[in-house]
Order: sequence, then structure tokens, then C-alpha cells
Amino acid sequence: MAKREIITIPDPLLREVSAPVERVDDDVRRLMDDMLEAMYEAPGIGLAAVQVAVPRRIVVVDTAREEEERNPLFLVNPEIVSLSDEMRPHEEGCLSIPEFYAEVERPAACTVQFLDRDGKPREMDCTDILSTVIQHEVDHLNGVLFIDYLSRLKRDRVIKKFVKAKKAEAPA
Repeated sequence: MAKREIITIPDPLLREVSAPVERVDDDVRRLMDDMLEAMYEAPGIGLAAVQVAVPRRIVVVDTAREEEERNPLFLVNPEIVSLSDEMRPHEEGCLSIPEFYAEVERPAACTVQFLDRDGKPREMDCTDILSTVIQHEVDHLNGVLFIDYLSRLKRDRVIKKFVKAKKAEAPA
């Protein structure tokens, strides 16, 4: 499998809306495998294709705990079709915003429609952490980051920190 690097803010690609996938073929499945490898290595529990610099509507998720058997989900062109009225706070992090966590309140449950790894249409009801992860990753496909749910002050502070770090990394 090809090693994929996870991009971080302030990369402008993270703010773009990802393009739909026309058909699930071997190239898409190879990309999903690469994404899964990058996600596990990071380690994380969800990854959108745009996070590996491929702005396509593809998400991989695995909410299994370390001691549990891996249970990856592959979602192509995921679309959230319903959200619960009940809200649930959860401390979120993001592989594209390393080492920053904040509590975000999202609907406690959602229903998502998508194409699976074989290109078959699926619908799944999600609750708890899976609901949070699905909403977080679909946001990525729409150019939205979890820090967008924070106050402007907190969000600007986080972005400023990453911009400063990027400038420090850049060769003179």
C-alpha cells in the first residue's frame, strides 16, 4: 500500500468541498485501503479522503477500541439524511489538527446513506461515537472543520498556532 501523508491546517485543500465519486472501482478501493492504513498509523478513528490531499467524497471509519477486533467502514459519497433532535457533547480531535481537542455538541444520532466498498447503496443508523465520527468526517467533505463549532476566538487561536508552526517549518 502507498504511504499517504495526512495534511494539516492551514492547508487550503481542507476548506474545499470534495467531489463525488462516479463509480467505486479498484482505484477507489486502493485509495480507501491507503486511507485506512494512514488512519490506523496516526492513530485515528475516522479519515476523509481530502485529509490525504484527495478531494473526493470518501470516508473510512473504525471506532473499535484497541483491544477489540478492527471493524472498518468504507463510505463513498456519504450523505446524512437525518439527525436526531437530541444533542450529545463529545471531545473531538482531528488528524488534520494534531494534538488539539475540544468539546463539540452534535446530534446524538444520525442516518447516513452511502455506497459501500463494492459500490452497493447502503443506509446506516448511527448513535453515540459513530454518529459523532460520521458527522465529523462528512463535514470534512464539505470543507468544514470541527474547530468551526468553537467560538471565533478559540478557532482563530488554533489556526494562528498552526500557521506560525508552518512558517517555522518553511525553509528560509
